[in-house]
Amino acid sequence: MSPQKPVVSIRGLRKSFGQHVVLHNIDFEVQASQVVVIIGPSGSGKSTFLRCCNGLEVADSGRIDICGQTLTEGGSMLDENALNQLRQDVGMVFQSFNLFPHLSVLDNITVGPRKVRGVARAQAQKEALALLDKVGLSEKAHAMPASLSGGQKQRVAIARALAMRPQLMLFDEPTSALDPELVGEVLQVMKLLASEGMTMMVVTHEMDFAREVGDVVVVMDEGALIEAGPPELIFTDPTQARTRDFLRAVLSRT
Repeated sequence: MSPQKPVVSIRGLRKSFGQHVVLHNIDFEVQASQVVVIIGPSGSGKSTFLRCCNGLEVADSGRIDICGQTLTEGGSMLDENALNQLRQDVGMVFQSFNLFPHLSVLDNITVGPRKVRGVARAQAQKEALALLDKVGLSEKAHAMPASLSGGQKQRVAIARALAMRPQLMLFDEPTSALDPELVGEVLQVMKLLASEGMTMMVVTHEMDFAREVGDVVVVMDEGALIEAGPPELIFTDPTQARTRDFLRAVLSRT
């Protein structure tokens, strides 16, 4: 039996904005059902790295293969139609919730499957209600986004991404815009997804989540991937002095 191909394969990824190099020759793979947690100081390139994985940023060079397709190679990107097709397989949850303010919670979740995948309205609503139950918001199906707390909005955003039946979920600091008391309800949903085998890449400052849920913890600094490994290794015996300094600073604040 041939080994299963990784869901994400990155080789020689480089990205700059003007003269400023944001990502330096990154090589990395994500296997099916892995939870990869990306940590590091602010400005280290974590969010740019994640955004390159669904085409929101175009790499200058290198190759990115996602869900069996080559997203970018040598600075060229999939054409718009192919990119939109690929994004059906790659869900993304941002710091801000990006819900449509004029649509109900239910309509926010069903609009993608209906418009993009051609799912019938009744089926889309049935699946959306099941997802709302999963994220603990069954009673909010007909609510408008303005009436929701930040944590509720983020859980709706997760349900909306899941409604497209993605193979891979990307989370870009999904709790950073939330009041501290609302962080736990979002992390609980993410833990549930991880337990169900969802392949996930998560940029976060939540060290307890990284330690508890991550299969692989990636440490970035100044645009470079400086080390990666299981959380028990990264948090107890990191190989890089920069990792030790970062963790000492972050964990002393918790």
